[in-house]
Amino acid sequence: MTERIMKIDRKQLKQRQQKIEETRTALKKYFIGIDNIIDDLLDYIQIWYLMPEILNRPIIVNLWGMTGVGKTDLIRRLVKFLDFQDRFLEVELSNVDNTNYYSSVSSYFENHEMNDSKPAIVLFDEIQRFNTLDTEGKPLESAKFTDFWELLSDGRLSKKERSDLDWYISDFITSSKYAQQRKQKGEENVDEDPTLGLYEAKDLRKMLNLDKSLTDMADMRRSEMLKIIMQEKKKKKIYEPVDHSQTLIIISGNLDEAFEMANLTSESDIDADIFHSYTKKVTIVDVKNALSRKFRPEQVARFGNIHLIYTSLRKSDFELIIIREIERIISNSKERFGIELTIDPSINELIYRNGVFPVQGVRPVFSSVIDILEANLSKFVFTALTTHATSICVQYNAVEAKIIAEIDTQTIVIPYVGRIDKIRESNLQDAVANISVHEAGHAVIYMLLMGLAPLQLKSKVASSYASGFTFPHQIHETKENLIKKIKIYLAGGIAEEVIFGQSYASIGRIHDREQATSFAIDYVRKYGFDDEFQANYTLEYAYVMDKSVTDLDVEKMLTRLALETQEQLSARRALLKGLSIELCVKGSLDASEIAAIAANFGLNALVKEEGFLKIHDYHKALQEGLS
Repeated sequence: MTERIMKIDRKQLKQRQQKIEETRTALKKYFIGIDNIIDDLLDYIQIWYLMPEILNRPIIVNLWGMTGVGKTDLIRRLVKFLDFQDRFLEVELSNVDNTNYYSSVSSYFENHEMNDSKPAIVLFDEIQRFNTLDTEGKPLESAKFTDFWELLSDGRLSKKERSDLDWYISDFITSSKYAQQRKQKGEENVDEDPTLGLYEAKDLRKMLNLDKSLTDMADMRRSEMLKIIMQEKKKKKIYEPVDHSQTLIIISGNLDEAFEMANLTSESDIDADIFHSYTKKVTIVDVKNALSRKFRPEQVARFGNIHLIYTSLRKSDFELIIIREIERIISNSKERFGIELTIDPSINELIYRNGVFPVQGVRPVFSSVIDILEANLSKFVFTALTTHATSICVQYNAVEAKIIAEIDTQTIVIPYVGRIDKIRESNLQDAVANISVHEAGHAVIYMLLMGLAPLQLKSKVASSYASGFTFPHQIHETKENLIKKIKIYLAGGIAEEVIFGQSYASIGRIHDREQATSFAIDYVRKYGFDDEFQANYTLEYAYVMDKSVTDLDVEKMLTRLALETQEQLSARRALLKGLSIELCVKGSLDASEIAAIAANFGLNALVKEEGFLKIHDYHKALQEGLS
C-alpha cells in the first residue's frame, strides 16, 4: 500500500484537499441547519475523494430523515461542487414498481457506462421502497435488483453471464444458416453476413471489454465478430465481477419508524423547535431498529455503520429560509426591473404562519412564498413599471387582513387572509371554549403530577375540524409515571365535566380514553406492575390464560384514577377556569405563559426546554444506597 500511495501526485492531492474545503464552505452557505451533516459527510468521503486508489471496498454513507430536509439535494450539490456530474448516477430501487426497465443494478450501471471500476458516486434514493419484509415481517418475493446486496457486501457486481455470449453465438449461427437457405431458394439481395449495427456493437463491446471504437465495430461483419466472441469466451477474465471499490455509495431514505412524529404531516401548529428536539434524539440504534422492520438482519448489516441522521428544522431555520427567499426576490426585482423593493417583517410572519409544516420540511415554505408574496408582487411591479415608480414597500396588516404596497406616492391594498389563517379563524367560538377547557384540564394535571409546565397549549388550530393539543415533555416510563400519564389523558374530558357539567362533556375524549386504556392494559398485562397479575398477557401462546381475566382489574383501575383526577381538578377549579379563559382568548400558550398563570393560582411549575427528559434521579438513589 505504501508503494501505491507514493505514486500519487502530491500536487494533485493538495488540489483535491482544497476542493473538499471549498465544497464544505459552499454547501454550508447553501443549506440551513445541517452543518453537522455536511461536516460528517465530507469527513467520511474525504479519503475516497483524495485517494480512491487505496480503497479495497466502497465507502457506504447512509442519510436518514423526514421528507423535505434536503437529503437528495445535498448529494446533487455535492456532486456539482466536486465536478463529478459525469460520474454520478441516481438509482431508485423498488419492489412494487414493475415499470422499471432494469432488473439488476449491474444492468443499470452497464447502460450508464458506470460498470468500469473507476471512481464514481451512486445515490440509491428512497431506499425504504425497496423493503424486503412486509408490514408483518414476512419476506417479500422479488427477483429484481438482488445484486444490490452483493454490491454492499463486497463492492463487486457481475458484469456479464456466459448465457449472454451463448445467446449471441446461437443467434449469429442461426441467422447465417437462415440467410443461406433463403439464398439457395433463389431469393435475391440476401446478405449472408450482415454488419453488427450500433446496438449489437455497443452491447458486445461492453461484454467483451474490447478496445475498439463503436463505429468500427458497428461496421464489422457478424462472421468476424463471431470469431472474436469465440476467442474471448475462453478467457475467464471477462466473467469476473467488476470491482467497485472506488465507488462512493450514498443510500438515502425516509424512515418513519425511526421518526415517531413523521406522520404528523398536516400539523402546522406545533412549534418547530419541539419537533426538532424530538428528532434530535434519534440515534443509530433507532435507525437500525427501523431498518430491521423493512429488511432482513443480514441486509441491515450491509448498510454499514455510517448513518447520518437529519433532525427536523428549527423555528430559526425556517425563519432564515424565508429571509433568504425574500432577499432573492428583492435582488431579482432590482436586477430585472430596477425597482428597490422593501419587505416588512409582517410579511415574513404571514409566510411562516401559513407555510411552515415542520414535518414536511422546506417545500411548503417555498410554495407559500410564491402564493403570498410573489403572486401579489407581480401586480405591484406592473403598477410600478407603468407609472415609472422606482420603489415598492410591502407590508401586511393582520388586524384588517390586507397586504399593503406603497409604490412611491401611490398605495395599493389587497385584501388577503392566509390559507391556514383562514382555517384557524373558522374555528367556532363555542368550540374553541370547549377545547380550551379540555386542554387546560390536561395541563393542570400535568403540572400537578409532573411539576412541569407543558411545552405548548393550543385551542385554535389549522384543522377542518375543531381540535387542540397539549404538548408534553419526554417522560421516562415507570410504574408511577404510567399511572400519572393515565390521569393526564383522562383529565381533558373530566375537566369539561367540572366546568360545563357531565351532560355537556364532548366526545373529544375518545383518543384520550384509548391512550389511557392502552397504558392501563400495559400496566397490568405487559409490565406486571399489578400485584395480582404477574404473567405477561400480551404473549400469543396457547397455554396463556385468556386476557379477559385482567379486564375487570383494568376497569377498576381506570375508574379509580378517573375519580382521583376529578377530585384534583375540582380542588384546582379556579386555576382550571383561569387557564381555560386565557387559552380561549389567545388560542395558544407557551410553557412560560402557562407557568405564569399557574403561579398566579398558587401552583409552581418548572419551565424546561423541548429536549428535557423527566426521569427519576436513579444515580443519586444508587449512590445513597451504596453509602
